[in-house]
Amino acid sequence: MKYRTFILFGAPGSGKGTQGKTLGTIPRFYHCPCGDVFRSIDTRTKVGKAFLEYSSKGQLVPDDITVELWKEAIDAAVDAHKFKPDIDILVLDGIPRNVNQAKIMRELIDVEKVFHLACPNRETLFGRLKKRALKDNRLDDANEEVIQKRLDIYETESKPVLTHYPKDCITVIDAMQPPAKVLFDILASVNGVKHESAEAV
Repeated sequence: MKYRTFILFGAPGSGKGTQGKTLGTIPRFYHCPCGDVFRSIDTRTKVGKAFLEYSSKGQLVPDDITVELWKEAIDAAVDAHKFKPDIDILVLDGIPRNVNQAKIMRELIDVEKVFHLACPNRETLFGRLKKRALKDNRLDDANEEVIQKRLDIYETESKPVLTHYPKDCITVIDAMQPPAKVLFDILASVNGVKHESAEAV
């Protein structure tokens, strides 16, 4: 079965992880942060070994391997009864990272909504990323060149994902607002989706 899915999409520093984590505490939502998936890879598995082969050399991991790793994590969550796809909505952040990944995942997920956490002010994103890196004691991530590169990669590789999905399933959320207001706007849109689904039935 295809999993009913909401995608939290936006540039690094737009608040995807923060909102996903909060949504994940609400019943009937299961949050799958892509970053956590890669940090907890079992390198003894076939796909885990393949991931390690590329990442240990500093090479980009092919999209099919990235998606397969994500699928393994979702399957494990289903087996552990953490994610109940018959009643839960899957909330993704950090994947798909490019159009090719979105195409591969088309067979696995039914994307009902894409929440575009829009933050056009690059300086705001820059400040958030630097602050977070210092808070988490990730000094390399606080490097200005590293941050600029991450934002550039988002613009060239990730942002085109928005053109892959129908316009009517994309909701633009002002990510410059306080986190609580961003969450309010997301939930207001979600309730609209649920209401429409109920009417359709």
